[in-house]
Amino acid sequence: MNTLHYTYRVTWSPEDGEHVGLCTEFPSLTWLAKTPSAALKGIQKVVTDVVADMAARGEPVPVALAEKTYSGEFRVRIPPSIHRNLALMAAEQGVSLNRLASAKLAA
Repeated sequence: MNTLHYTYRVTWSPEDGEHVGLCTEFPSLTWLAKTPSAALKGIQKVVTDVVADMAARGEPVPVALAEKTYSGEFRVRIPPSIHRNLALMAAEQGVSLNRLASAKLAA
């Protein structure tokens, strides 16, 4: 498992007065540092250590989001009135409901 494939982000923490490194696949882990690059290096090291520990214990290790495959389909439940309104919009625009929903989600 290449821990550099995980999704990392660095942001400023006003509460701490430092940059905080985050990893999407491990939301409970953070690393505070004075510089963005130090925060990134810190969170990457923490994740690498945690993954090694999980592997040594035989625990399942999260798959990096970048390495997952997606079908392009998901189901959303909405109130019937919204469904009707979207169907009307799609018909008025001469497109399918799927195409309209996709365009709205992409916007």
